[in-house]
Parts: sequence; structure tokens; C-alpha cells
Amino acid sequence: MAMNALQKKANVSIDCKTCVRLPPEVNRILYVRNLPYKITPEEMYDIFGKYGAIRQIRLGNTSETKGTAFVVYEDIFDAKNACDHLSGFNVCNRYLVVLYYQTNRT
Repeated sequence: MAMNALQKKANVSIDCKTCVRLPPEVNRILYVRNLPYKITPEEMYDIFGKYGAIRQIRLGNTSETKGTAFVVYEDIFDAKNACDHLSGFNVCNRYLVVLYYQTNRT
């Protein structure tokens, strides 16, 4: 079996079955819209915590940000799993919009 120069130098092998390439927009921070205005942080942890360890949840608290939240996961794969499963999830007759947080790049 031939090893490339980098593998020889580092003296490691790469198992391609465990290598997973994620799309570039995937990150640990989710932006959630269309939340019920009266949802509590505890309810958010109950919903989003099923998909992995959460570092932080920030609920919008001004008139412009009510119904939105940022959910920060410890692991990027947990964030991807939550985004995949919770987009369109029904909470109090409101369908969640779950997106990956994107910084404004100008």
C-alpha cells in the first residue's frame, strides 16, 4: 500500500471511512426563527438538547428579535443533526426555521 509524503512524514494512516466532509456553510451556531414568543430557555434546551451538548442558547428579547434564537453546540456534527431534524419542526403550531449562522462578509 502506497503512502503519500505527508502520511510518511506524520507517520499516520488515514481511514477514509471516518473522514466526513461537511458543506462549508455548516458550523456549530444555529440561527432559529419563527419561535413562539413565550418559549423559555428550558423549553429550548429540551428541544435542541436531544441532538447533542449545547454550549449556549440566546433568545431574542427586543421587539425586533423576538421569536428568534441562537443555539451554539459543542460539536459541529450535533449542530448539523439538529439543523437537519428541526427545520420545519412544529412548536406550538409554529414551524421552526433552522439555519446555520452566517457572518456578514463584505
